[in-house]
Amino acid sequence: MTLHAQQVDRMRNGKGFIAALDQSGGSTPKALSLYGIKESEYSNEDQMFDLIHAMRTRMIKSPAFGGNRVLGAILFEGTMDREIDGLGSATYLWEKKQVLPFLKVDKGLADERDGVQMMKPMPDIDVLLARAVDKGIFGTKMRSVIKLANREGISAVVNQQFEVGRRILSRGLVPIIEPEVDIKSPNKAEAEALLRDALVAQLDKQPATQPVMLKLTLPDTPNFYANLVAHPSVLRVVALSGGYSRSVANQKLGDNHGMIASFSRALTEGLSAKQSDAEFDAMLDGTIAGIYAASIT
Repeated sequence: MTLHAQQVDRMRNGKGFIAALDQSGGSTPKALSLYGIKESEYSNEDQMFDLIHAMRTRMIKSPAFGGNRVLGAILFEGTMDREIDGLGSATYLWEKKQVLPFLKVDKGLADERDGVQMMKPMPDIDVLLARAVDKGIFGTKMRSVIKLANREGISAVVNQQFEVGRRILSRGLVPIIEPEVDIKSPNKAEAEALLRDALVAQLDKQPATQPVMLKLTLPDTPNFYANLVAHPSVLRVVALSGGYSRSVANQKLGDNHGMIASFSRALTEGLSAKQSDAEFDAMLDGTIAGIYAASIT
C-alpha cells in the first residue's frame, strides 16, 4: 500500500477529529488575544506570526496532542513553511504524531452576493499546491460562507468549491470542501436543505475513486447530513464549530452520527500563554478528550 493509500485509509477509518490550526492574517490577532497575548505585545506582522507559530507548536508538541485522538490538523500557509524542532511542520505532524497535515488554500471571502460569500480568486493555487505536495501535505481546505437560503447563491458556492476541488484532486491531494452556513442565518434550516441538495448533485458526478471531504456547519436537525456521510464519493464529513461554544458544539456533534469535529476556536478555548506547561497540557487534554468523545458517536 502506498503512503497516500495508507493515509486515505486512516482518514476514512480512523477514530478522532481534525484540529483546525489555520487562523491567518485577519483572524490571528483575535486568536492571540484569546490566548492571552495583547496586540500591544507585538509591533509588526512578523512578530505576530512568530507568536501564533509558537502557540501552535506548543499545542502540537503537547503530549495531549497525538494521532490516538487527532486524525488531522489544518495549517495556515505560514505554518507549513515553518519548522517544528528542525522538521517542516507537515513532516513533524505525520512522522512524530501520526497526524495528517492539511493546508488552508483559499485567499478569503469575496463580498456578499445572492446571500453568499464565494471564495476570492486564487490565481497562484497551482504553485501553492505544488509546494504543498513537496512539503508532505495530505489535503487542503477552502471556505465559503452561506448567509441566506438563496438557491442560486448556494449553487454557485458549491460549484466553485467542486471546480477548485477537482484541480486539487488532480495534484494527488484530498480537498476539504467547506461551504459554511452562518449559524446566525435567519433561515439556516432552509439554507441547509438547499446546500444538501447542491452537494448531492455534485457528489453524484464525482468518482468514488476520487473522494472529497466535506466540512459543514452543525445542522439544526440531527443526522441531517447522514446521506452525505454515507455517500461513496465522500471520504469524511467534518463539522465546524461556527461560533458555538465548545460545550454546545460537542453536544450538537454528538447528535450527528458519523460526523467528526474540525474545531478551531473551540479547540483553543481556555488555553493561555500564561499557563505553565502542566496547566496548558491538562487543559488541552481535557479539551481533546471532550471533542474526541463527541466525534466517535
